[in-house]
Amino acid sequence: MDFACHWPPRAVAIPRAFSAAAISLRDAAPALCASRIRGSTLAANLSAEAVTVSSALLRATWSLGLPSVTVDTRTATEYGVVRTFADMVFSWDTTAVTGSNPSAFSTGAASLGLYHAFIQFAGFTFGRTVSIFDTPWQSYPAGGPDTLPGGSNNVTGVNQVAYTAQFGQGISGSLALQDLTTAAGGQSNLWNTAFATTAAAGAAFVQGNYGNNDWGGTRSPDIVGQVRVDQAWGLFQFSAVAHDLHAAYYGATEVTGHPSDKWGWAAQAAVSIKNIPTGPGDSINLQAVYTDGATRYNFQSLFPQSFFMFSGSGSVYQSTGFAGLSDGVFGVGTGIDTVKTWGFRGGYTHNWDPYWASGIYGAYAQLKYGDTGKALICTNFVASLTPSNGLAGCNPDFNFAVIGANLVWTPIKNLAFTADVSWSHLDQKYSGTIASPGIATAAKPGATYELKDQNSVSMLLRAQRNF
Repeated sequence: MDFACHWPPRAVAIPRAFSAAAISLRDAAPALCASRIRGSTLAANLSAEAVTVSSALLRATWSLGLPSVTVDTRTATEYGVVRTFADMVFSWDTTAVTGSNPSAFSTGAASLGLYHAFIQFAGFTFGRTVSIFDTPWQSYPAGGPDTLPGGSNNVTGVNQVAYTAQFGQGISGSLALQDLTTAAGGQSNLWNTAFATTAAAGAAFVQGNYGNNDWGGTRSPDIVGQVRVDQAWGLFQFSAVAHDLHAAYYGATEVTGHPSDKWGWAAQAAVSIKNIPTGPGDSINLQAVYTDGATRYNFQSLFPQSFFMFSGSGSVYQSTGFAGLSDGVFGVGTGIDTVKTWGFRGGYTHNWDPYWASGIYGAYAQLKYGDTGKALICTNFVASLTPSNGLAGCNPDFNFAVIGANLVWTPIKNLAFTADVSWSHLDQKYSGTIASPGIATAAKPGATYELKDQNSVSMLLRAQRNF
C-alpha cells in the first residue's frame, strides 16, 4: 500500500474595504496532512517538482509551516482612494524523498512567497492578485484540498492589469489582461509528440507526459471579462477568457518550422446563496466551467498537469493509471489540436453554533482530446509500451472526481482547527496491460502493469491563527 498527500488550502481573504491602513499577521503553522491510500498512490508533477511515493511506505505525513504578513493601506487623494495591498508568506515544507537505494532528499529550507502585491486606483488594479475569472471562494467551495477541478483558482495570485466598473445595486463589470505564466502552476502543457526516441516516449508516457511541453513564449496576455451581481441573497458571476496558444518549433531549431498560433477560450458561471433556512451564516457555492484550449481554467493552477497512480492487480505486477493535461497537441507538420474540458464543483457550509462549523464539497471534471491529438498520442503509446490491446486500448481522455467533508472548531476569535477528509477518483480510459519501463523516482520497476481506474483518500489537519 502506498500513499499520497494533498496540499492544504491556501485561501487568502482579501478585504474589500478598510477605513484605515492595516497590517495583519496570519499563522497557519503547522498544517499536517496524513494520508492513507486505500489501494492506490498518486504522484503529481507540479511545475518542475515531482512528488513521488515509495511502495515500501504504508503511511506518511506532509507538513507545512506558513506564517503570513499582510499590508493593506488606503490613501485619500483628489483623484480618489489609492489602495496598496501585499500578502507575503514565509514557509518551511517537509523534505521530499524520491527513488530508492539511494533515495534522493530535497533540501529543507525557509522560503519567501509573494501571493498578492497590487495598487488600486480609480477602478484599476495593477500587480499580482486573484484573477477576475475566479470565484470568491477560488477552488474551495466549502474547504477541501488544493486538487479540486471544476473551475479556476489563482489564490496565490497572477500578474495582471484590470479595470472594474460599478453600476450600482451590487452590479459590476471587469476587464483584465493577465499573464497566466505567472500563476502558481503556470500554463498547462502544449504537447509536441515528436519524442527523440521510442524509449523516451515510453518513460514519459507512464508519468502522464504525452509529449514535450513545447511553448514558444507568450505573444499575448489572456484577455478576461467578468460580470457580477453581489447582493444580500448571495452572488452570481459569469466570466470568460481568451487564451493564445503560441507553440515553439517542431524540432530544435527554427528551420523545422512551427504550427500557427491558435486561440483557446473558457467560460464559467457561478452562484453563491446565503441566508439559507438551515442557519445563520450557512452558504451554498456552485460553479461550472467549459474550456477549449484553456485547460488551466478547469484543472486549476494548483492541480497537477500530469500525474500517475498505482494500486494492486489480480493478474500482473500492479495496476496503474496516468493522466496528462494539455491545452493542445501537435506533431511535425500539423497544426495545434485543442483539448476540450468541462467541470463543476460545489460545497455547502453549515454553522452548528458560534464555535463549530462543517462543510461538504464535491468536484467533477472531464478532459477530451481531439481526433488529431489522440491519434498522435496513441501512435507513441502503441510504439513504446507494447499494449496488450494495441491501438484499441489507447484513449488519453479521463474524468476526475473529488468528494469530501470537514469539521472546523473555532474556540476563540481568529483561531481555527480543521480536520478535512477527501476521496479522489481517476476514471481513466485506457484498457489492457502495458510493458512499463518503470519510474525510478517512485521506485517502480519495469514490469507488466494493468491499466485501471485509481482511488485515493487523504486527510488534512490544519491550525490557523489570525492576529
